[in-house]
Amino acid sequence: MKCFNELRRRIQERQPHQPRQPRLHTYFGRQLILTAGQLLLSFVLLGALFVGVLFNYLVRINGESLRTTAEAVANLASAYSTMGKLENIQDLRISLTFASEVSGTDAVICDDSGTVILCSCKQFPCPHLGLTGSPELLDSIPDEGTGATGTLNGLYDEQRYILLRPLYSRSTGEKLGTIIVSVPTLDTHQLLRRMMSIFIYTALLILLVAILLSSMLAQRQSRPVKAIANAARRFARGELSVRVSPSNTTAEMAELETAFNNMASSLEQSENLRRDFVANVSHELKTPMTTIAGFMDGMLDGTIPPELHPKYMKSVSDEVRRLSRLVRSMLEISRLQSAQIQKQKFDICELMSRVLITFEQKISARELQVQFQVPDKAVYVMGDPDNITQVVYNLLENAVKFSSIGAPLTLTVKPTGGKAVISVQNVGPTIPPEELGLIFDRFHKGDHSRGMDKEGMGLGLYLVKTILAAHGEDITVTSADGLTTFTFTLSLARGLR
Repeated sequence: MKCFNELRRRIQERQPHQPRQPRLHTYFGRQLILTAGQLLLSFVLLGALFVGVLFNYLVRINGESLRTTAEAVANLASAYSTMGKLENIQDLRISLTFASEVSGTDAVICDDSGTVILCSCKQFPCPHLGLTGSPELLDSIPDEGTGATGTLNGLYDEQRYILLRPLYSRSTGEKLGTIIVSVPTLDTHQLLRRMMSIFIYTALLILLVAILLSSMLAQRQSRPVKAIANAARRFARGELSVRVSPSNTTAEMAELETAFNNMASSLEQSENLRRDFVANVSHELKTPMTTIAGFMDGMLDGTIPPELHPKYMKSVSDEVRRLSRLVRSMLEISRLQSAQIQKQKFDICELMSRVLITFEQKISARELQVQFQVPDKAVYVMGDPDNITQVVYNLLENAVKFSSIGAPLTLTVKPTGGKAVISVQNVGPTIPPEELGLIFDRFHKGDHSRGMDKEGMGLGLYLVKTILAAHGEDITVTSADGLTTFTFTLSLARGLR
């Protein structure tokens, strides 16, 4: 046992390692991922644009608020400057505090050296008094003011949006100092974060709903595809009767289901025809081969006396010729189904005359009355002369074979509507109505007998239909009261239409 286990281990070690095949994604899974990716990318771009626009809007609003407040404080301080030093005017401090509360900003007034002399905060004593703002910002401030961001050299603990504006005396026009109006940047950032949170939650909710709806839609759309795939697998296992039920989802899916069902029906019909063909060929080959084998065995084992050998050898020869004709007919049908027809101009009346002459002895033997009804002038058609000769020969052969003794045999050619209508008519046994639809099938025989004494193989009319189908033409048959007529058409040559 250990020996066998060792052998198995060695065999497994010598087997080449096969990499694991990657898992294939479904089409609808990929579509779902693509849709989610597109939505996510759209939300990211839209969010970035929304943040940018909102931030610029808030900055602009803050700037306008600071500018309005600074202008109001400047007007207020200029008015009180006539009453003495600004830091000593208590009413100015109270007005500065009130203006700041109304506007939601903080305001301070600095002297020329940048030292804070008045502040809008309510604390007393004010911690900002005596502090010095940023010297680089206080230098060369334009009359309309200038904006900045920072803490003003530690004047404030947090980052702020700042507007600096010079203060002038209303009476003398002398510069009294600088007005600094500010608002914390944290308020703007908090508002921005709240807006972004609302946007993100809304976007995630929309994305989740979109994914759920897309998943449900994908599953709904995938059902008919899975049904078709399952039907195809069953069809591949030989269940040729399987069909796909209509799903009524989309027009494209309905078209696919119809195409699949049509394909399945066509393949099932082809398979049935193939089986019938194999069965018929087997039957056609079985009879002559059984006859040949029986006669040969009888002559070899002495059952058939030597004086009868020539008679039975003649029967063997007939059966061999019959097999040869069967094979030639099948090869001809195969050639016609795979090759292109080479059409040329020829006179159909002359062709039928030549074929009719070849049946002179058979016609005379059955004492048939031939009526050849064709126009006086030539009727030129387009087609393959050799193949059309075969068509006329097979039709005449059947007509002569099944005609009653002394009955009329009529051949007609009539040009009409760009076509030459050719008919072969005989008087004999009536073809039953149920046989008319089968008469052009392979190996179909009207008398249903397949004995060794029968020359026909049931391929003549099938060959006729195959040739005419290759020409783009068709053939019809009627049979009533003993009168049977085969009619086919050929396109007239240009100039005779």
